[in-house]
Amino acid sequence: MVVQEKNISKAAARLHVSQPTVSRQLQELEAELGTVLFERGNRTIQLTAAGDYFANQAKQILSLTDKTMANIHQEQDISGAVFVGSAEARSMLTVAQAIGHLNQAHPHVQINLVSTDASEIHQQLSSGVFDFGVVMEPTDKTDYDFLRLPGESRWGLLVQSRSPLAQQATVSLEDVAHTKLILPQQGGSQRIHDLFGLEWADLDVTATYNLLYNASLLVSAGVGNALGLDGIINTNQSDLAFVPLEPRTSSGSSLVWLKGQRLSVAAQALLEQIRAELTPTEN
Repeated sequence: MVVQEKNISKAAARLHVSQPTVSRQLQELEAELGTVLFERGNRTIQLTAAGDYFANQAKQILSLTDKTMANIHQEQDISGAVFVGSAEARSMLTVAQAIGHLNQAHPHVQINLVSTDASEIHQQLSSGVFDFGVVMEPTDKTDYDFLRLPGESRWGLLVQSRSPLAQQATVSLEDVAHTKLILPQQGGSQRIHDLFGLEWADLDVTATYNLLYNASLLVSAGVGNALGLDGIINTNQSDLAFVPLEPRTSSGSSLVWLKGQRLSVAAQALLEQIRAELTPTEN
């Protein structure tokens, strides 16, 4: 609460305790940890680097605790919380359909979607915060069980609609190499080389992104052209255009979860529903 309010008095009021009580607890916590968590000013207090790290870890622990309690305190009907970290991908439609059908059968299951990149997904899966992740291929799945999701998205450039590139039916690798670029962070230079045979160091990189929506704002602002996947940004009635890459380069995605992980009843129900979505029905 102190982190949220940035003021001990306000935090104490929200917690319905006295200000000295909160101050004493903070001092005891810092003494126990052997480090300073807050920089105290006249009106507000700010987190130190150690405090920022500790606060973020505490939030993850509390989130994991809430999820665990929700999954333990189940009624006869399946209930509980499931956390899914997802990259931006068209194939999320399959997961969305599964969530819709699961909700009809088990309305007390709460699905929590977090849009993020592959590195964060792997980290949160390992820590137990996420039950599942949707990651773009290629990706290392050594430590994971996985399901390949249907559909692929084509790579191309997101450009301003008034750009000369927007008038082309496709863009070439040469076009990519000779324009100011906003590149995806996921996989870094190795992924750019594996997908396109381009060397990051030879490109004019003005910015990087982990979510294409944010990159689209940079494109609108004239920062550069974003290399990304089709179908994520709706360019209709906007100042942007998506121009596909030729030769055609596409990426699929997979649903992943940790090998050997014991899934909650709610998470297992979602997994079974996704498998059902992937199984062709017989007429």
